[in-house]
Amino acid sequence: MSSTLWTILALVVYFVAMIAIGLYAFRRTTSHEGYMLADRQLHPFTAALSAGASDMSGWLLMGLPGAIYISGLCEAWIAVGLTVGAWFNWKIVAPRLRSYSVLAQDSITLPTFLENRLHDSSHVLRICSGLVILFFFTFYVSSGMVAGGTFFQATFGTSYLTGMLVVSGVVVLYTFVGGFLAVSYTDVVQGLLMMTALIAVPIAAVVSLGGIPETMHIIEAADPQHLNMVEGVAPVAIISALAWGLGYVGQPHIIVRFMALRSAREATYGRRVGISWMALSILGAVATGLVGVAYLQANGHELTSSKQAAETVFLVMGKMLFHPFLAGVVLAAVLAAIMSTISSQLLVTSSVLVEDLYRGIFKKGVSQRKLVLLSRFAVLMVAIIAALLAIPRYNTILELVAFAWAGFGAAFGPIVVLSLWWKRLTAKGAIAGLVTGAVVVAVWGFTPALSSMLYEIVPGFFANLLVAIIVSYLTKPPSLQVMEEFEKAVEGSRQ
Repeated sequence: MSSTLWTILALVVYFVAMIAIGLYAFRRTTSHEGYMLADRQLHPFTAALSAGASDMSGWLLMGLPGAIYISGLCEAWIAVGLTVGAWFNWKIVAPRLRSYSVLAQDSITLPTFLENRLHDSSHVLRICSGLVILFFFTFYVSSGMVAGGTFFQATFGTSYLTGMLVVSGVVVLYTFVGGFLAVSYTDVVQGLLMMTALIAVPIAAVVSLGGIPETMHIIEAADPQHLNMVEGVAPVAIISALAWGLGYVGQPHIIVRFMALRSAREATYGRRVGISWMALSILGAVATGLVGVAYLQANGHELTSSKQAAETVFLVMGKMLFHPFLAGVVLAAVLAAIMSTISSQLLVTSSVLVEDLYRGIFKKGVSQRKLVLLSRFAVLMVAIIAALLAIPRYNTILELVAFAWAGFGAAFGPIVVLSLWWKRLTAKGAIAGLVTGAVVVAVWGFTPALSSMLYEIVPGFFANLLVAIIVSYLTKPPSLQVMEEFEKAVEGSRQ
């Protein structure tokens, strides 16, 4: 059997497994809350791996190794910021959000939670939240589809469009039929696959090169600054990289996992599992980019200096190091990263259209069966639009993810933290802050002179925080009922 057929066989096994999980979840999903939030019965181990897998996307296996391959350890500051941000998210946000989302009229989406938490009867906060999610997820879903097309093009020599359609089709199928439960269960498999592959590739490469000292010698000979995190790196660049950690508290597709936990106290277990998984996976990604410099050079296979070519370093090494079938499994890990994120984003976007806009504002009395059908239709519709937007293949994966990550982090991050930890926050303050954060990121991100100077999440996040606090103090304080609910939620998060 040819190497290509072995690789295809491994990918077919992976695809079949994902679809089978989707069908299994389909049989266990009978209600709208089950389709969107697994009836709040998610095991913390599942929630932790699902949050990690849906978070990292193709950036972890393609974007980060590619950046390290080109620029060296100076790009690893992003990984440091993300790890700290993820820990903070599990520690500060998870337990209170799980408790408060139930108390706030059993909210199952972030926009609904914010509206119910602040008693915003005008629905303005829900509408603004939904529109922000739809706007920035356009770029986020597109980044996943770009990664899928790039994967197939680099692996099999197919066209970019063919690869994008294959990946998108499988993701849509299991998300369409199985909903949140399918997304979460597939994320567990995908998360374990990603971590294993990220550890295996650099270890196998180092062994083939004769050990760590030999590998480091080749890297230093190629570029002495490649192993330096500080020298030659501007302080502003380090701040921009570390600022990625600010984005965690505002990512709807991540924090929805907290709402699905069985209880608030299980957030501790989830944090330990999630941060352990993340630390191992990120270390593997950084090592892949570094070792790739030595391994590819030693084997006479150097990638071009373009960012898009460098983002295939993990794919190239996987094919060179392992038997074609195992190489196919390694390559499936890239698909796992891509697909786990796309599926989560499709589901969140679907929930915005059905739960937050259609059901929450325009029509209340809708049967569970119809809501599930509408949710599935929304998944399909959003996927089609995202695929059309991804066809031009603009920018690199990392740049697309960076913009969307900043948008969510700056728009929702401060509001989520304030809503959980500050009882004085008002609906008008939240609306003003959210809009400010989103607008600042959009303007800053689309202005090259500004975005090249400082990552747009920094000005967006702190502008949101400042405006939300000022407007809240200038407007009428929350009602006694809102204050009492806040105290109950705080107490509930400790139980």
